[in-house]
Amino acid sequence: MTFHSILFKSSEDGIKKETLEAPVFFVDLNLDQIIDAITAGRKEYNLKPFFYTSLNDIDAIQYRHEIFQDLENSTLHENMKSFAQKMHKMRINLSLLDKLYYKFNKEGWFLATIKIYCDAVNCLVHDLIRVDLKSRGLLAFREYLTDYANSRLFTSLLAETKKLKADLSTVKYCLLIKDNSIKVRKYESEIDYSPEVENTFEKFKQGAVKDYRVEFPTGSGMNHVEGKILDLVAKLYPDIFLNLDNYSAKNANYLDEGISVFDREIQFYIAYLGYIEVLKHGGLEFCYPQMSIQGKEVYNHEGFDLALAYKLIAEKSSVICNDFYLKDKERIFVVSGPNQGGKTTFARTFGQLHYLASIGCPIPGREARLFLFDRLFTHFEKEENIGNLRGKLQDDMLRIHDILNQATPNSIIVMNEIFTSTTLKDAVFLGKKVMEKILQLDLLCVCVTFIDEWASLSEQTVSMVSTVIPENPAMRTYKIVRRPADGLSYAISIAEKYRLTYDCLMERITS
Repeated sequence: MTFHSILFKSSEDGIKKETLEAPVFFVDLNLDQIIDAITAGRKEYNLKPFFYTSLNDIDAIQYRHEIFQDLENSTLHENMKSFAQKMHKMRINLSLLDKLYYKFNKEGWFLATIKIYCDAVNCLVHDLIRVDLKSRGLLAFREYLTDYANSRLFTSLLAETKKLKADLSTVKYCLLIKDNSIKVRKYESEIDYSPEVENTFEKFKQGAVKDYRVEFPTGSGMNHVEGKILDLVAKLYPDIFLNLDNYSAKNANYLDEGISVFDREIQFYIAYLGYIEVLKHGGLEFCYPQMSIQGKEVYNHEGFDLALAYKLIAEKSSVICNDFYLKDKERIFVVSGPNQGGKTTFARTFGQLHYLASIGCPIPGREARLFLFDRLFTHFEKEENIGNLRGKLQDDMLRIHDILNQATPNSIIVMNEIFTSTTLKDAVFLGKKVMEKILQLDLLCVCVTFIDEWASLSEQTVSMVSTVIPENPAMRTYKIVRRPADGLSYAISIAEKYRLTYDCLMERITS
């Protein structure tokens, strides 16, 4: 078994597939908010390119599913976090080295850094051997790591590190300070009076008092006096410090590339699992979707908008889940109904689920089957740009034209309230032309609209309607259900709720 990566099945794919820029649809689907929250506090790993890169192979997605499922073992998860903490401490030490000035001070920190690395490797080998792994990725990495830990390269590094640490622990010296001079000589078994002094003054102790001692930061290094003393100590123990010098030069490239790659890539899984754990504690479910590259019969049970749910859980508010499915020749959801009823959230959910599934992550919902798209497009309403000298309608038409020219039968389009800047008659006409092209392409689509006529254009279209509480139409359920469009926007209910009806306005004006 050969280990390349725990994100990609081959190292070449990892290099080839890292995307540095967020896909253009991220903002429309609020995926930018999701990825920002997932990667917060993990800037050192540069994780965003992993989340910007969708996969086009079902087995590649399954490869990640297997690792996510292994990491659901709480013991393994904690082991990985412990390894990450050790490697983080190692990098902190490495960053400090560039700021240190005195030679032996730097070499001492370098020795401590390698010791942390060796401990991290040995602990992880020990931990992985004790876990029943199932994923191809982690099984391959365990074999790779075990072979590395048993290799002559690592065992000699570990032995040399231990010996040098032990040798340095034998270095003892005395300082003779008089006026402005300091003399350094070897320790000659003089009596250490420190314990006696502490015992003498112990009887004067009066309980806890404020500690006025100053703690110097770890990265403060040495001042020039300490540096000179260390140089003199090195002359007293020339063999030990020569070994330290040789050790630092010989092991400059101690970090194994495979372990370095793993240290970064495992954070993709740890970060995502940490993000959704908050939502799981709130009672929401996640699943590993079945993925298809041919059949377009998709479904999701109890799905939700991840960005909105994260916000609502933080506010201790409830999250409304929705179901959807397309079967046989059905391809397009036409979502209508009253404003502020969850239509746009439903559209975002559809897009989010498919994208998160395409990068191999568990997705919101109890159970799901989704389509592995080649391109994902969104068309959401944007503010008019006065700089391009085009009207809003013209801009909308150009944007949707570009999308339709690039889309294939394997694409997904999410449209939200297109052609709202023109008359109803023109919107119906233009919308039908767009829908006809989408129907011709036979691709998956969600279209949020105020135009009910689009819902019954073809057997490929499915009408979804946002609902209200029948006894109080002003109250939204945020449930989106399959049923014929009814043309009810309940605008009067909203106007009454906010006292914006004609009678209310007249009453306020005249009072």
